Amino acid sequence: MSPLHAAASPHISRPGTRDPFGMHLRHWRQHRRLSQLDLAQDAEISTRHLSYVETGRAAPSREMVLRLAERLQVPLRERNTLLVAAGFAPMYRQRGLDDPALAVAREAVQRVLKGHEPYPALAVDRHWNLLACNALVPLLMTGAAPELLQPPINVLRLSLHPQGLAPRIVNLRQWRAHVLERLQQQTTATGDAQLLHDELAAYPLPESDGEALGPEAGGDLAGVLVPLQLRTEAGLLNLISTTTLFGTPMDVTLQELAVESFFPADSMTAQALQALLPPAGA
Repeated sequence: MSPLHAAASPHISRPGTRDPFGMHLRHWRQHRRLSQLDLAQDAEISTRHLSYVETGRAAPSREMVLRLAERLQVPLRERNTLLVAAGFAPMYRQRGLDDPALAVAREAVQRVLKGHEPYPALAVDRHWNLLACNALVPLLMTGAAPELLQPPINVLRLSLHPQGLAPRIVNLRQWRAHVLERLQQQTTATGDAQLLHDELAAYPLPESDGEALGPEAGGDLAGVLVPLQLRTEAGLLNLISTTTLFGTPMDVTLQELAVESFFPADSMTAQALQALLPPAGA
């Protein structure tokens, strides 16, 4: 598994599934802020040929579709769309995480989640719907409205909703800004128009929050990482998060799966999380 890096670009409306290949290609080229010359040089083809492909005057081969998609860092789901638009069969499988073919990957995710205890960790899909979690995560969800806990649980909606965890997040403004920025980066990377950014941004905020606790509330990493400061029955938890992705996926589901792991930002949080974890066999 490895982190994802993506180039920045403004939001550009995506072509429909029945639009020609050239329109999809132009969308992704502009989304990545590349000129025809830039992409042609990167793909080692002539600018004229690329222009002909974009305008529909030339039909790309299957190899050319995949080469252009690779240079443009198009997600696997959208590479299938490009292939279909060019008249070829989809190449990348998409199946549920419970599919027998994904047993090894599923076991790897479960090992990561379990091995992270006594700290919370969870696996989510591309829309941040909860797929799996370790024993700590449900303990931090207490007090949320029942409708927010109905599957599929969207962890971002749960965290920022006024009837979710938001009232217990001390630095809600700071954490909310961090979440919205991450969603914008995800939209840039994937071109996905179905993300929750607008919904989350519309949630009301209190007139003030606990950011007056000061930078020391974030532990030793204050000023370096944005902490999640969460009030619980065990006291104030200061958590920092990391995201892990599969490094070389050839399956749509695996490429879109992410493991979010939280670490204590101070010794008091580490002790509180250790105390929260139920004894083995309990």
